[in-house]
Amino acid sequence: MDIDEIKQQITLDLSDIENTARICKALSSETRLEILRCLVAKAMTISELAAHFYLPMSSMCLHIKTLREADLISVVPKSGIRGSQKLCGIKTSRISLDLFSHTSKIVHNPPAFVNMPIGHYSNCEVHPPCGIASADSYLYQEDTPYGFYSQDRTDASLLWFSSGYLEYQFSNYTLQQDRVSQIEFSFEVCSEAPGYNNNWPSDITLELNHKPVTTFRTKGDYGGRKGIYNPSWWSDSLTQFGEYKKILITRDGCFMDDRQVSEENIDSLGLLKDYFFSFILRVDPDSQHVGGMNLFGKHFGDFAQDIVMKVEYENNGI
Repeated sequence: MDIDEIKQQITLDLSDIENTARICKALSSETRLEILRCLVAKAMTISELAAHFYLPMSSMCLHIKTLREADLISVVPKSGIRGSQKLCGIKTSRISLDLFSHTSKIVHNPPAFVNMPIGHYSNCEVHPPCGIASADSYLYQEDTPYGFYSQDRTDASLLWFSSGYLEYQFSNYTLQQDRVSQIEFSFEVCSEAPGYNNNWPSDITLELNHKPVTTFRTKGDYGGRKGIYNPSWWSDSLTQFGEYKKILITRDGCFMDDRQVSEENIDSLGLLKDYFFSFILRVDPDSQHVGGMNLFGKHFGDFAQDIVMKVEYENNGI
């Protein structure tokens, strides 16, 4: 039988520095290497090894202790004429060091998702025509901003106004958990026209921490067919669905539709400072196309979501 089949084999790598150092320390002594060579030939007691190497028992015991703690040898009691002795034998046949194997054990933190219901804005300024609705009903009468300040606004699943803004505060706790590689925001939005009008452009600006990131143009206030998730009570003559928008923030810039829209980045926007950052959607009354805005929650439109922040991390090490 091959000796490798009955003795253990040890592969050292850099994912367990403590154990690798322990074994390397055991092998760093010429005397201990000579002891291993003797034990390869035959098992020997500690006293036999001490006599063989002309060493005091105390010194030999320390060498044996080091080799045993490194799991290179076994030490078992052996009965004899002069009482019990400790018999030492080889436990390991081969030791190798793989300097690269730890790289396959790198942990990748999964992306983190944060959902912001569209009614959970912290501040707003809206101008009529405007309105607010939940999955079950209108939350206030149309074309007055009062509904936007109602205690029921947190139930909103559709918001609309002709000009103004909505400001949300995102906790940056998720951004503090590891080094962030990119942050993605996604939401469903369209213009706001009386009833609906598929050709009604609107310029909508996205700001982060009150810094403009991009102004995008929605083509219309869409209708003509039922929004996939619209409740049954919502009239077919009104807004039905929107455009699905994604904005990506990296350390190199801001991107929308695979196109860089700003040189602002994760650091310059200050997204890691304080405890939160602001996310603002604005229809500026001075823009070229003041076509208003409809913002959809998970119970309206074609996408069952509110505003979603997706955080992706760099490799977080071992």
